[in-house]
Amino acid sequence: MRIIRTARFILPATAALALSACGGAEEEDTEYEVGAEDLSGGEFTTRDPEDPAVPVDIPEVEMTNASEEEIEAAAAESAAEE
Repeated sequence: MRIIRTARFILPATAALALSACGGAEEEDTEYEVGAEDLSGGEFTTRDPEDPAVPVDIPEVEMTNASEEEIEAAAAESAAEE
């Protein structure tokens, strides 16, 4: 019976200790200085250059000029919307 009484106190204390160890410290927000000034009153967003970035695949597409018909159709559509 004495073991059961002791276990009633030791088990919760051990569980509480284990949970507190798992909590860990929260990450602090790191602020980086930007070597520019935003004259519009906005806010710059920066990132840590040491953090790995997500790779982005940009397709390589040949640029072509719009034909005269496409330009005229776009201008007519724009004029109709106004």
